Amino acid sequence: MLSLRTSTVAASRGCRGHLKPGSTTIFPAVTSPYLHSRHSRRRRYATPADPSFSTRSTVVQLLSNIGSKREVQQYLSHFSSVSSNQFAVIKVGGAIIDDHLPTLSSSLAFLHHIGLYPIVVHGTGAAINKKLEEAGVEPQFHQGIRVTDPKTLELARSLFLEANLRLVESLEDLGVRARPITSGVFRAEYLDRSKYNLVGRITDVNKAPIESSIRARCLPILTSMAETVGGQVLNVNADVAAGELARVIEPLKIVYLSEKGGLFNGDTKEKISAINLDEEYDDLMSGRHWWVRHGTKLKIQELKNLLDDLPRSSSVAIIHPSDLQKELFTDTGAGTLIRRGQKVHVYTDVAQFDVDALKRVLIRDREALDSKQTVDRYVESLRDRDFKAYFDEPMEGLAIVLPPQDGTSTAQLAQLATFAITKSGWLSNVADNVFAAIKRDFPRLVWTVKSDDENLTWFFDKAEGSLSRDGEVLFWTGIESAQDVAAVMQEFGKHGRDVFGDINLENKLQKAARAAANLGGSRQQARAYSTASRPSNFSNALRDVRYRQRRQASRSYATTNPNPPFGSKNASRQDSEPAKVALIGARGYTGKALIELLNRHPHIDLRHVSSRELAGQKLEGYDKRAITYENLSPDDLERLWDGLDCIVMALPNGVAAPWVNVGAGKKNLLVIDLSADYRFDSDWTYGLPELVDRATISQSTRLSNPGCYATAAQLGIAPLLDFLDPNAGPTIVGHSGYSGAGTKPSPKNNIENLANNIIPYSLTGHIHEKEISTQLGRSVAFIPHVFSLFQGISHTISIPLNKAMTSRDIRNIFTERYEGEPLVKVIGDVPSVKNISGAHGVEIGGFSVTPDGKRVVIIATIDNLLKGAATQALQNMNLALGYAEFEGIPLTETNSGGSMKS
Repeated sequence: MLSLRTSTVAASRGCRGHLKPGSTTIFPAVTSPYLHSRHSRRRRYATPADPSFSTRSTVVQLLSNIGSKREVQQYLSHFSSVSSNQFAVIKVGGAIIDDHLPTLSSSLAFLHHIGLYPIVVHGTGAAINKKLEEAGVEPQFHQGIRVTDPKTLELARSLFLEANLRLVESLEDLGVRARPITSGVFRAEYLDRSKYNLVGRITDVNKAPIESSIRARCLPILTSMAETVGGQVLNVNADVAAGELARVIEPLKIVYLSEKGGLFNGDTKEKISAINLDEEYDDLMSGRHWWVRHGTKLKIQELKNLLDDLPRSSSVAIIHPSDLQKELFTDTGAGTLIRRGQKVHVYTDVAQFDVDALKRVLIRDREALDSKQTVDRYVESLRDRDFKAYFDEPMEGLAIVLPPQDGTSTAQLAQLATFAITKSGWLSNVADNVFAAIKRDFPRLVWTVKSDDENLTWFFDKAEGSLSRDGEVLFWTGIESAQDVAAVMQEFGKHGRDVFGDINLENKLQKAARAAANLGGSRQQARAYSTASRPSNFSNALRDVRYRQRRQASRSYATTNPNPPFGSKNASRQDSEPAKVALIGARGYTGKALIELLNRHPHIDLRHVSSRELAGQKLEGYDKRAITYENLSPDDLERLWDGLDCIVMALPNGVAAPWVNVGAGKKNLLVIDLSADYRFDSDWTYGLPELVDRATISQSTRLSNPGCYATAAQLGIAPLLDFLDPNAGPTIVGHSGYSGAGTKPSPKNNIENLANNIIPYSLTGHIHEKEISTQLGRSVAFIPHVFSLFQGISHTISIPLNKAMTSRDIRNIFTERYEGEPLVKVIGDVPSVKNISGAHGVEIGGFSVTPDGKRVVIIATIDNLLKGAATQALQNMNLALGYAEFEGIPLTETNSGGSMKS
């Protein structure tokens, strides 16, 4: 455990709690989630950073665990270059305080100890919705803004003060002086009293309480409540308050702490490392990227408006609280960094430049006896060569790339020939912007760097592979095949720098510097990038190989699952105004199961339930509002379209079309059909998230929910598709509880008929046989049975294989395929249908292999009403509406084992 010990502590007036002079404290480890329980009841307060060299050296050593010493020193110096109150504004959501308080407190405590004073602004999160429901107050929204009546304001203020106290006391338990500031900072007027009631628009920010807190060496902890001139308290969104505060403070960093840990690209499923607004904003807003929607689009728009009002040195980071140090003190960061940046210009001819200015940039920080003449010759040589130069407006960064040369051993590979970045260019992410522009034009790229380069970690982060030899590191990106990688490595080992041709400014400047050194007249070069190499044999070149093909950068998401869960990455929708949903066919078992799930969903507002038989009766099991069953016709539904976000059809097969047809022109309204009517319609998306690309589901407005039998069968077969015997297909024997036969009386749901009995039916041609075969692309045989259990399905699946395999081989394939899937559990034993009843996922196990290894029998179990219907419908709804994928679905387990029941 990392810790720092301080000696004398002097309590400062105005902060909560006091200590006698001369007392001591130990600063706790920043990464421990158990800090609160380890402290005594008596609070002891740590002294903020001593500006001495020894303290700073210790801090640098500690932070070097997450980044290079150069990075840490550089960012510490950068953050110390402004006044204490201009370091950072950190917006903390109520959910972060509720769920990540120890982590948040530890991160803030570390910053306080090294003498940095972030200004913390917090909200209340979704807790207010729960409080309102408990108080019998229906949440009201207008254009995404919460309408705040006196009762709502009373509850909100109570939650604000409670959250503020929890955070302050948590910091004090860590020995950190913190000051609660719950009023007096934000002056506001009514936003529009007739529409929003007690909601404020901030008109002025009073910095005095914040500055007083920081002078007293206390962390300022602010609520986002505001007051009018007359003293009326008004509700203000915490994001808005943090933005207005930032406009006045003009901090270097504005940090939004998020459970998601950043923004995610819905196509690549990876966290977005950085957004350069000057370069990318118009493209992001163009509608070309489906995942830039709802709250994600609004957030980017709001942050652009904020950064437009701030100095270019300011930036916004969206991160998880556990990654605060990594985001602040490393080049690679941990979340999503958003900045205005500088537009990157591209020239292809020396004549386009102010040549004298170009030469000054090329010689910058590289002065030597013959450097001026070397640069002159270099620029002249560019006049006769193909090249692309990338640079920002003030030329804090300049890169020159040589396109691929036909006929060379490195054909189809571009060479990054020079990369000159100033220190301020590194800090303001100019290097990232320039490199991103290069990658768009030249995805296949090679370059080299000196092994002692102070920015070496940055280059490692940008590369997909590397090779080190004799003080040089060769980097590459975009080389797909192992053969191409081996060829580049071999050529570099044989020829060193010459493999890329005879033009390289760094190589020439080094020669000039060595010549000057031989004359005794030069000083050591201070430079950021090198491409020189010395001759060596190939065996030495391979001595320190670091091959990281398709390396996952620190900001990305890695898994063996080719279609990993979106989870909270999908949460792009504003969580302030719930989505309005109608349920058609609410009488059945599936409808009731879905109502129960929607009742616990924090962002879904069920507005209409339709059932011919139950019309006029009160809906039971839904607590958010009083709802009465309606008997809606397709014409009735047409009148409701514009007030809804989603319609769920829980109707028998063959009857959904009239309802769907009336909404044919409403393409933006989400329709989810639980029947089989549209499972074979190419205009609809088949919604099995574990097997169908989640990005496709997220972009769809017409979703066909899979069948219960079909869901379990496909999950039980899909990982083995490449190993199926081409001459014999799988056979599935399914047994279902009688709830699968619906509520309409029949021999298949007659309890007396089912007693001590199993009833096979639809022995050939069952609709799920067609569904399974269609989706897997392989013919299967399916024989269903119904028995006396109420809910639950057990499949016995016999699968002929195209080669001999062991049970362990097959189980490993399934485990890897479903890695990270919280609704799929892979076990070694035979799953029990009794255990799956009431659970929200699928269990797959057994994996019994015949003696010759050419056939395996797998057991898959599923609750037909939940993952087989209602749970899957909510999973699809979350993806398509822009909520976290498993929001509202009780999750207690992943595929590592255990129970998936709520």
